[in-house]
Amino acid sequence: MAVEIDRNRWSEGRVREVYRWTETLYSIRINADVQPFTAGQFTKLGLVIDGELVSRPYSYVNAPHEDALEFYFVTVPQGPLTNRMVALSPGDPIEVMRKAAGFLTLNEIPAARHLWLLSTGTAIGPFLSILKTPQPWQRFERIVLVHAVRHADELSFADTIQRLQTSYPEQFQFIPVVSREATTFALQARIPALIEDGRLEQRAGLEIAADRSQVMICGNPDMVKATSTALEERGLERNRRRSPGHVTVENYW
Repeated sequence: MAVEIDRNRWSEGRVREVYRWTETLYSIRINADVQPFTAGQFTKLGLVIDGELVSRPYSYVNAPHEDALEFYFVTVPQGPLTNRMVALSPGDPIEVMRKAAGFLTLNEIPAARHLWLLSTGTAIGPFLSILKTPQPWQRFERIVLVHAVRHADELSFADTIQRLQTSYPEQFQFIPVVSREATTFALQARIPALIEDGRLEQRAGLEIAADRSQVMICGNPDMVKATSTALEERGLERNRRRSPGHVTVENYW
């Protein structure tokens, strides 16, 4: 029996490319007719598996003006969706929810001089979408992107980051963090610890302070909670629509 899919909610996209970064990290690029979205938002991808539509949320990595839709994900052991996604070929169908959601966007962020983007793992995706738009470069004097991973080979999107560094050499700084192996180029610790002992600010040459900083955090819930606590101890407050502050967060599962 065919699965009935609401075409007002779902667009049947076509795979352009599945790119393997590591044994467990992949990007998928898709052509699909979706509604306009704001950089930093997420949507859902889905496949019909065993007679039902199985879907999960994924953030856009591409900017809204870019043609192909791109999503960055990690395969989940025994996960029904991701393990099917990595086996897709160009031209294969995949369902994409037409309407995006989420509030990890610059229009939710108050004015400041400096913007800090703190991410772990695949949660760098929405920040790359934001940085590929003109808005952050028009609004902030300095932007620091932090990407924390366990192993150095998980530092994906080097070409994109290099293009940003070339385009905005006075505004942009990228700080890699690798927790489980020593490198010659990355900080080695968890992000909350790097804030608490001052190493993150020392590396950036900038202070995280309530009078000049906005911080966006995206990652696993433990990291988000611990980092938010470290920032609150520094006098930064959670940003909410009814009470604007300095720290905007999104849990990445």
